[in-house]
Amino acid sequence: MQTRPPACSRRELLLGAMAGAIATPAIAGPGGLWRAAPGIDPGLRSRALQALARHERRIWSRDIVAIADFGLPSTAMRFHLIDLQRGRTRSFLVAHGKGSDPAHDGRLHRFSNIVGSEATSEGAYLTGRSYRGEHGAARRLIGLDRTNSNAEDRAIVIHAAGYVGPDVLDRQGKLGRSNGCFVFSMADIAEILGRLGRGRLLYAGR
Repeated sequence: MQTRPPACSRRELLLGAMAGAIATPAIAGPGGLWRAAPGIDPGLRSRALQALARHERRIWSRDIVAIADFGLPSTAMRFHLIDLQRGRTRSFLVAHGKGSDPAHDGRLHRFSNIVGSEATSEGAYLTGRSYRGEHGAARRLIGLDRTNSNAEDRAIVIHAAGYVGPDVLDRQGKLGRSNGCFVFSMADIAEILGRLGRGRLLYAGR
């Protein structure tokens, strides 16, 4: 969990949406996502597409879509950055929340939106501003569904930590757990934050 970053003002969100509408064409469609990410679970891809359509007024940058497949164990490259313009996908390790895996067996067993649950929340997120917090560079997330509507109150963000990485898997056979945040390795965080900028969809499911 991070110290809660300052919220975006309504004016900032409106200005960002206008800029995104001018700079980024609405290229995310069923064909683009299916072609760019053939290896991702079809049901999860379908739900991500539904979320993109359902929240089209909030998600104003559609060149990159992120999907976190928490049906896979933490040993898997289960966080996917899907480049719809180039038709390519890059996949990364990502940690899930303690409350989703109480026995720490490396698998997510439940989602929760409850404040204090320390669990991962399912659903569509809008990526917000980047900032520097207690874990360094980070990006805030806004929950768009009833299943993750408390994301901001819970300070659920994207950040890095030492308990994620291939070296962690070599030592203990699974990643560490977060307080509900999407946590990446120190080696990957710059690429994640750089490519998954403001106004984009991050969809978490299984």
